[in-house]
Amino acid sequence: MITVNEVTMRYGARVLFENVNVTFNAGERYGLTGPNGSGKSTFMKIVTGEQEPTSGSVYRPRRMGILRQDHYRFENDRVVDVVLMGNPRLWRALKEKDELLAKGDTLTDEEGMKLGELEMVIAEEDGYMADSQAQELLEGLGIELEAHARPMSELTGGNKVRVLLAQALFGGPEALLLDEPTNALDIASIRWLEGFLQDYAGCLVVISHDRHFLNEVCTKIADLDYETIIVYPGNYDDMVHVKAEARTSLELQNAAKQKKIESLNDFLQRFRAGSRASQAKSREKQLEKEKQALSDLKRSNIARPFIRFEPARPSGKQVLAVEDLSKQFEHASICDGFDLNVFRGDKVAILGPNGIGKTSLLRLFMGELRPDDGKSEWGYEASVGYMPQDHHEVIEKSDKTAYDWLRQFDVKVKEEEIRSLFGRLLFTKDEPFKATKVLSGGETVRLILAKLMLQKPNVLVMDEPTNHLDLESIRSLTEALDKYEGTVLFVTHDRQMVMQVATRILEMSKEGIRELSPQQFAAGEFLTGAHAYKKQGW
Repeated sequence: MITVNEVTMRYGARVLFENVNVTFNAGERYGLTGPNGSGKSTFMKIVTGEQEPTSGSVYRPRRMGILRQDHYRFENDRVVDVVLMGNPRLWRALKEKDELLAKGDTLTDEEGMKLGELEMVIAEEDGYMADSQAQELLEGLGIELEAHARPMSELTGGNKVRVLLAQALFGGPEALLLDEPTNALDIASIRWLEGFLQDYAGCLVVISHDRHFLNEVCTKIADLDYETIIVYPGNYDDMVHVKAEARTSLELQNAAKQKKIESLNDFLQRFRAGSRASQAKSREKQLEKEKQALSDLKRSNIARPFIRFEPARPSGKQVLAVEDLSKQFEHASICDGFDLNVFRGDKVAILGPNGIGKTSLLRLFMGELRPDDGKSEWGYEASVGYMPQDHHEVIEKSDKTAYDWLRQFDVKVKEEEIRSLFGRLLFTKDEPFKATKVLSGGETVRLILAKLMLQKPNVLVMDEPTNHLDLESIRSLTEALDKYEGTVLFVTHDRQMVMQVATRILEMSKEGIRELSPQQFAAGEFLTGAHAYKKQGW
């Protein structure tokens, strides 16, 4: 159990959250939600003890497992050592013991006594079984024994997350705190992680921008909004529904009370000094009660961008023709004799494990890579809007303002239209005049979306468009792509987007590229069985 008492976090005049009281119970899986910048990661650091709040306290169990956002912080460490670091007290004792033993016969009496103390710590932490326990955890999570002595840098992104999960689980933590565990994971690995966490028996608190993941894993949602945290039963979609209903009900109650207050004020102004003064006195008391009953509706910090893609003109019937396309890199084949016809209105999701070549396939379509054989041609009247995975290919870091960068794509557009576009994409009054070199990840993505909205292409090619976006922005983008009357080719790990938008699905694997129907994907036929794990009862 984790108990948060009266916790407040301020940065100068800015309040992230105030007087938060919440308990995370064993056996429950909590999703910690809120928009970018609301303070989710800060709150998680306060819970773990990495950061002190402005005021308040946190009761936490002695042993907690923590997975942070940086999945690449242990690149030069051995896999098994990374797991052992999950028990800091044991790891420090083991390292200090090795340093002392390396001195051999030159140990002083004081160092000899210190060595004895370290042996006691190692025994208390069950350190003599640590290596075998770490290996058992790793193998249970699908990391083969031969990889245990290798450096983390040699593992794929998905396997790095598995090792870091083993680190978080090492020593049997009572609580597991995960900050964006699905970052760098492909869809199959995310499905594996969902199954793993559904079997975890302790207290789980997880931050994620993956709606489908939160729906599959969470039994409760701790939503950070209105400068506090409210816990809702059920998954993310349940929370959105209940929260909207509760807010609407409160606003209606307030509106009715406000109307009554206005009526009482009107009565008092008319009759306070006249023959009905005694009635007015009674109404004054009633007015005070109504004012006290008026709920203090704090403004939500959740803001949803308005995203709409509208083609300036339709394309021809055949949008993309791919014929006998082949591309081979030194160690991998992207495609071999691949044929594809994409027609107006098709929305094609390209899926597959990390490193399989999804980005390279899009770059072949865009003409950024030359094929070894075959050809890829855009059809008649196809105007293509492109969002690459590396956003700096589109927006260079420079002193040019976001406003000037966007304006260059249509110098004839009216200033009011440009300002309106920035507003719809949640840029506040002065933010369009920030230099592109200081834009955050989320601002950069929204600026590229503004460009696509301004240019009005009839084909959208998007590589991981949800990167750096919060849940509300992802929902808005998904709805925009669903309603878009043009053609879309997109790479994503967001299954909600695939299920809501895609009319066709291409799955890339080592065996080649095959087409799946949306029904097959929804039924779980995507990479079925490729990422199983062994249950160990944790």
